[in-house]
Amino acid sequence: MAAGGRRWRPLRYQSLAALVEDSQWPFLFLVSDFSYGADDYDAEGHEEQKGPPEGSETMPYIDESPTMSPQLSARSQGGGDGISPTRPEGLAPGVEAGKGLEMRKLVLSGFLASEEIYINQLEALLLPMKPLKATATTSQPVLTIQQIETIFYKIQDIYEIHKEFYDNLCPKVQQWDSQVTMGHLFQKLASQLGVYKAFVDNYKVALETAEKCSQSNNQFQKISEELKVKGPKDSKDSHTSVTMEALLYKPIDRVTRSTLVLHDLLKHTPVDHPDYPLLQDALRISQNFLSSINEDIDPRRTAVTTPKGETRQLVKDGFLVEMSESSRKLRHVFLFTDVLLCAKLKKTSAGKHQQYDCKWYIPLADLVFPSPEESEASPHVHPFPDHELEDMKMKISALKSEIQKEKANKGQSRAIERLKKKMFENEFLLLLNSPTIPFRIHNRNGKSYLFLLSSDYERSEWREAIQKLQKKDLQAFVLSSVELQVLTGSCFKLRTVHNIPVTSNKDDDESPGLYGFLHVIVHSAKGFKQSANLYCTLEVDSFGYFVSKAKTRVFRDTTEPKWDEEFEIELEGSQSLRILCYEKCYDKTKVNKDNNEIVDKIMGKGQIQLDPQTVETKNWHTDVIEMNGIKVEFSMKFTSRDMSLKRTPSKKQTGVFGVKISVVTKRERSKVPYIVRQCVEEVEKRGIEEVGIYRISGVATDIQALKAVFDANNKDILLMLSDMDINAIAGTLKLYFRELPEPLLTDRLYPAFMEGIALSDPAAKENCMMHLLRSLPDPNLITFLFLLEHLKRVAEKEPINKMSLHNLATVFGPTLLRPSEVESKAHLTSAADIWSHDVMAQVQVLLYYLQHPPISFAELKRNTLYFSTDV
Repeated sequence: MAAGGRRWRPLRYQSLAALVEDSQWPFLFLVSDFSYGADDYDAEGHEEQKGPPEGSETMPYIDESPTMSPQLSARSQGGGDGISPTRPEGLAPGVEAGKGLEMRKLVLSGFLASEEIYINQLEALLLPMKPLKATATTSQPVLTIQQIETIFYKIQDIYEIHKEFYDNLCPKVQQWDSQVTMGHLFQKLASQLGVYKAFVDNYKVALETAEKCSQSNNQFQKISEELKVKGPKDSKDSHTSVTMEALLYKPIDRVTRSTLVLHDLLKHTPVDHPDYPLLQDALRISQNFLSSINEDIDPRRTAVTTPKGETRQLVKDGFLVEMSESSRKLRHVFLFTDVLLCAKLKKTSAGKHQQYDCKWYIPLADLVFPSPEESEASPHVHPFPDHELEDMKMKISALKSEIQKEKANKGQSRAIERLKKKMFENEFLLLLNSPTIPFRIHNRNGKSYLFLLSSDYERSEWREAIQKLQKKDLQAFVLSSVELQVLTGSCFKLRTVHNIPVTSNKDDDESPGLYGFLHVIVHSAKGFKQSANLYCTLEVDSFGYFVSKAKTRVFRDTTEPKWDEEFEIELEGSQSLRILCYEKCYDKTKVNKDNNEIVDKIMGKGQIQLDPQTVETKNWHTDVIEMNGIKVEFSMKFTSRDMSLKRTPSKKQTGVFGVKISVVTKRERSKVPYIVRQCVEEVEKRGIEEVGIYRISGVATDIQALKAVFDANNKDILLMLSDMDINAIAGTLKLYFRELPEPLLTDRLYPAFMEGIALSDPAAKENCMMHLLRSLPDPNLITFLFLLEHLKRVAEKEPINKMSLHNLATVFGPTLLRPSEVESKAHLTSAADIWSHDVMAQVQVLLYYLQHPPISFAELKRNTLYFSTDV
């Protein structure tokens, strides 16, 4: 053990050629950056305490690579899987010449910045070499000449090669010309890679010698613990303290860097540019060099890659919410071929390159999924209060509107950035607190971890990816601190998901998503190997996370289910539709105690992008989605929110749909329309415990059949209701309110409801909101109060049906309270604006009344206020 407690370990490095040559590795050199260090905060916004990852020793700080701008990756630009032997004329496909040359400069600028840091690191390593050599010939040497030459072997040569390269490249980049040539510099650099071969061969001995010297000599131990590395010229930090152990690894890391940048350079260099053949030659030399190193590596020295000596590859990564010490933390989770690594971004000062901190890792050989019994013993996850999630959505929508106004008025960029920062903070909190679906994993050693996901689709993806890798012959292992440091350091370059999935991370020209109604018909499915009880669910994204919106009926004991069921799904800035196919489980012993639901088996899943150009047509668009050998046929069409606002009064006054509520109640001689009473009664009789009641769409054809029966006042209504799927009955009730010639809470009072809910003083809000109810026509008010009490009874069953007051307000608010067509045209410019300005407030109005103590019609009419409100 070293004097200061440091444990030196020789680094058994990865197969370097495989890193570059394997097409599954993304060649990421220029990397993305987050605008805000959200990973460094927990659910309450407090900065998270940093510490060494579980099962590891404390790691020295290493600045892996410089901050680079702008942030791009080879993969995001359309590939990076190596050089094609036959290039098309000009640039790589899809890259314009002007943009390509601009990108070429940016790639070089980033590489130049990293070269500066690398040279500074080599300088820091060389700095103690001269005084150590000077003392070697004295009576009290710190190290012998042989020890010095072993530890610092070839460092001086590597430094001189890169210093010359940097000095020649720097003026070419600073005095940029689109025709400037520097291919010869990369060609020369590649031709000198032989010096790295000598360094790599000596590397293990150098580390072992440094460790022994550190153990036997306190003076050298102090020197090796804290070497000062100069910061870049434009950096605020003049020096950074780094260990010798870390700096000795730098050439190992750097040997692949020039190869990686050559891929990016070639991608953005026209084929007819003088540099192109030179860069190709440099890449060929580099790859051949890395291959030769790979062939010479002792198999035992590749153990850091995987225990079996195979190349460790990144299979999947993404942002997940982890429950840690009873609070939610956003993590970036990396699934490699043999290990699952959970990391977070370090909080760094401005201008510093961001890095990952490993929180924990589990070798896949040690990873197990809990049984239902183990889930039962696990602590229950309490969902975040719905009203707080709704508040976040309201703030996000309001901030989006403010940003658009600032841009329209050509406001100051600082003001826009401040608004964007606020929006990010709210979106981040929403992303952190909205997931509720548990995903537990165990380490065989006894440690358990819990993630919360927003979608069964996502949980299935992670579970399947892990189980597929576990089919291989995996071995358990423990990573040393250096090995873990190398693996965590590689995450930044390898990651495929760069940004937290929030809209504030999107570019201004990216699609804001679709707002309105998506009509989907799930037709049929083929490809099942044996008969089963099958159904499908539909999910769409909303505010960065996915929500289940519809569910087909179970088609029993078949290999070719034919549902032919139509659903109407409300979209809130949605960009993707997911279809999941399940086998229904009727075994009540298989209940997931985390969410009290029977675990049905996912047979297949697929996702499609909701392309506005494809979807926004009046015609149905039919498609087939393939999933694990299963093919599901479906059709869809989209109705924008502004189109859905158009209410078409019924031409037949004998019906109930599209007819004024006052006309219907007068004709029926009732206080509440018959259709409302019957639908409510049926839902309370057999649907009040149905998961997602009112949120899950009913089959459109069933709803239309019920609509026709109610309109015709058919004597078989009650019989038909008793046989109909409960979601179709719930959907019929929603359709009735949506097709009223004017909303239940009336066009006339709409502006006043919007103003009333915005009042901050509780007393003023109470007076205003009650006065507005009194101002409604009696049939509207009585029906509204009847519906209100029904929805409260539904919410009482929330532990079973998962429908809180807030969920119900979200479903019914925009249906009962909508702006008139005239008003929406006068004040709003787009469908997205309609959502941003109004829908959240509509939800809040209904929520206010749902959370209010019981409101009696007689009491309301009897109590007159001593002030008036113009309405």
